[in-house]
Amino acid sequence: MEDLFVIKIGGNIIDDDEKLSSFLRSFSSVRSHKILVHGGGKLATRIAGKLGVSQQLIEGRRITDAETLKIVTMVYAGLVNKNIVAQLQAKGCNAIGMCGADANIISAHKRVHDTVEYGFVGDIDGVDAPRLRQFIKDGLTPVIAPITSDKEGQLLNTNADTIAQEIAKAMSSYYHVQLIYSFEKSGVLLDASDDTTVISLINKKEYAALKQENKIFAGMVPKIDNAFIALDSGVKKVIIGRAEELDNLINNSAGTIITHE
Repeated sequence: MEDLFVIKIGGNIIDDDEKLSSFLRSFSSVRSHKILVHGGGKLATRIAGKLGVSQQLIEGRRITDAETLKIVTMVYAGLVNKNIVAQLQAKGCNAIGMCGADANIISAHKRVHDTVEYGFVGDIDGVDAPRLRQFIKDGLTPVIAPITSDKEGQLLNTNADTIAQEIAKAMSSYYHVQLIYSFEKSGVLLDASDDTTVISLINKKEYAALKQENKIFAGMVPKIDNAFIALDSGVKKVIIGRAEELDNLINNSAGTIITHE
């Protein structure tokens, strides 16, 4: 099997032109097959403010009413996605930008929750791995925005971390997949305020102990939980780390490696 890197870029990197450009330079130089998944939440929040559309977050998840859905679709699948594609093209990477609705790459349904009405938020039903594989075979690098659609044609705002995880799982039938979550932190930290306290390797036993001792800050727990779900579904390795260190994340010399071993 060939190698495939599924890389998610998020956090403050999307909002910083210089850091984003540096990340995309490193991404474009990755010689293995690759897929990029991106978010863009802070820009959507700023534009919503300018348009007078109030925003509500619950546990970091955006409540997506009809007006907010218009904004996140324009920002994620439009401005952010096409900016990234244009920059990658300039760096010699033949990128193709899309969201989950395009070619029905990602099928989803509107989230149903017992106590919270999330609005037009999507939960993923499946990934069309053969079609993504065909894009890659054609020499294209998919750049995927976190907008999906359901069977009735309704667009849905969908969590980018989850999209990256589901794509990594689906593509593991065809490739040796490594999933990389890249953002503004150096990895999983023992002290959230100290970037030098990176935990270099976490397996399930160590993770259970760290949680028991309250040594992993709450915002990182869902990422690590998702990492183990991915590993249980065929993904070879999950790496969490700083976007500016992508070259080192690729060769496993930086960040936090999540592994069964």
